[in-house]
Amino acid sequence: MAGLSASGLKTQIRSYTEVSSTVLSDSVLENIILNAQYRIFRDVPIDADRKTSTGNFTSGTGTVTVPAGAVFIRAVQVYTATGSTYTGANTYLEKRDLTFLEEYISATTSTGTPKYYAMLDTGATGESSSNSGSIIVSPTPSATFAYKIHYNAAPALLEDNDTNYISLNFPNGLLYCCLAETYGFLKGPADMLQLYEQKYQQEVQKFGGEQIGRRRRDDYTDGTVRIPVNSPTP
Repeated sequence: MAGLSASGLKTQIRSYTEVSSTVLSDSVLENIILNAQYRIFRDVPIDADRKTSTGNFTSGTGTVTVPAGAVFIRAVQVYTATGSTYTGANTYLEKRDLTFLEEYISATTSTGTPKYYAMLDTGATGESSSNSGSIIVSPTPSATFAYKIHYNAAPALLEDNDTNYISLNFPNGLLYCCLAETYGFLKGPADMLQLYEQKYQQEVQKFGGEQIGRRRRDDYTDGTVRIPVNSPTP
């Protein structure tokens, strides 16, 4: 799969629209491509952005910092062992609203092994962010339990790289999304904007089916994917 580079994508956008670099300058196209990437990243949770981060609770402290660049948290895992040990007995914490934890903490003042977690604040987000918020757990850790945070990270963008996961694995959808953005910038023709919007919608459904469907199943556990085939009435 050849994919697209940032420069190749700019060339294709100008070629498809038949608009020169006088109007579609590099700076204009970079903004269009950035908007298209953010749209795709929010339309489909991409497996390539699934990350984990490990650390240790401080005894008596119920908060930990979310990994820098985290877009959202998928799970928090706490290990029975203390210290930097990320194997053995462990528990996935149950996510609750902060109000639930505040009520639970007020009724349970003793420390122990955490059972619940909530997002304390969201902080800043983004690939280079150094503050993505905090997670609060309850009960407050009674020891330096090891933890593992499962999250989706902010993706690598084409403004910083010549290629990324989207440009290599979803080049047609990226191109169609960029063309829809481009015709919006050019303020027409409306039928071309509609055409590429429809093409993008068709392709992003297939891409989403791959990312959150086929990539998260296997034949042994889920069975082979079967497509129903209509047969004629006898």
